[in-house]
Amino acid sequence: MNPILVAILLGLLQGVLEWIPVSSEGGVALASTVVTGVSPAAATRLALFLHAGTAVAALAYYRGEVRDIFDSARRLSRRPFADETADLSFLAVATLATAVTGLPAYLALDAAVSELEGGLFLALVGGLLVLTGLLQRFAAALSLGERTVPDWADALLVGALQGLAILPGVSRSGTTVSALLLRGHEGESSLRLSFLLSIPAALAANALVLVDDGVPVIDPLPAVIALAVSAVVGYLTVDALVRLVRRVPFWAVCTVFGALGVLGGLLVAL
Repeated sequence: MNPILVAILLGLLQGVLEWIPVSSEGGVALASTVVTGVSPAAATRLALFLHAGTAVAALAYYRGEVRDIFDSARRLSRRPFADETADLSFLAVATLATAVTGLPAYLALDAAVSELEGGLFLALVGGLLVLTGLLQRFAAALSLGERTVPDWADALLVGALQGLAILPGVSRSGTTVSALLLRGHEGESSLRLSFLLSIPAALAANALVLVDDGVPVIDPLPAVIALAVSAVVGYLTVDALVRLVRRVPFWAVCTVFGALGVLGGLLVAL
């Protein structure tokens, strides 16, 4: 297939799948393997690389809140996790927790997928997709939906889970939103915190891949196109999802997307 068309396809998948509980990394890696025939290890690195596009989308969508978060930095040392510094404290602690679990997971992943044949890789991704869908459905059923301000426990739990979401098939958004729902956060608050946290995590994963391997399995021009498509599509889809949550009860949104996660996992596993 034409490299430009492949880049557009992969960018489109990343932009759509990043925000819903169907692993964008798993989806892009599977598409890369099927369409281009690259190895599972190379496909996984390419999927991580494309997260930079949706990080830019989240940064653009939440630009006002990001500016306010940086403005609160001068008060952080005196009152961490106070109302005005809670978001910055959450992002800082959760990002550190992500590094603690994410780096070992990345190193283990790199070794594991290098040994997997295509069919085994598909089965692994499918199984993890099923687990993610079930987690999202469980969280939707139990969410109390009362809290809007994060605390230390939220940051440590969500950050650690986000690090493990480097595994293909584990949805970063599905896992982190589920954890926040189970901690009693409201639906829109869970989405906002999850999407803000995706910015440093995605940029760090992109940098890790570039330092480790350079731009993976793709020429510079298609790489730029794929990143641009994922950024534009990601901005449009995150806006659509946030608007949906404002109009539809969040348990219903979670149930539908959780069911899609389970269905996608079963289809891949089969």
